[in-house]
Amino acid sequence: MSNTPKNKIFIATTIDGYIADREGKIDYLDIFPELNTIDTGYASFISDIDALVMGRLTYETVCAFDIPWQYTKPVYVLSSRPKSGRLKFDLHVTYLKGHTNEILDQVHKDGYHKLYIDGGSVIQSFLAKDLIDEMIITIIPVLLGGGSPLFGVHNQMLHFRCTETKHFLNAVSQNKFIRTKSVE
Repeated sequence: MSNTPKNKIFIATTIDGYIADREGKIDYLDIFPELNTIDTGYASFISDIDALVMGRLTYETVCAFDIPWQYTKPVYVLSSRPKSGRLKFDLHVTYLKGHTNEILDQVHKDGYHKLYIDGGSVIQSFLAKDLIDEMIITIIPVLLGGGSPLFGVHNQMLHFRCTETKHFLNAVSQNKFIRTKSVE
């Protein structure tokens, strides 16, 4: 494992930038079920990370799927609530709470430096601290008109460079962005 910290995102969003609808549902992802049968780069992405850091709502969504535990890497769930012990995969995760830098310090202390950051509020908190190095965003061609936004309000402009664009099923696009510290 590399000791050079790198925080990455791999997520789907709607054209209008929502990752879930007003009820927190992600049904829009089912518009193209064929995406689950083709290589969209997820396997390569996940093979290059050490651990996952996700929000409690994202974890609860994963627990609601009718599938076995899918992660082979350590998973950290961020929550200000105490560990419940009631979710079916609680034995597979480590709960953490605290500020973004405190969380990173703990995960790095555990030996994990290449992190998959997942969940709207977690992604937004990492972006607010300028702690995202790479984003792979798959855009599903639908407008929700409201819901949980991928991006929130920022206090600073963050520059990214689009290094790759892919198209799937002649309908879905995926962009890879790398953080740059200046405009190129």
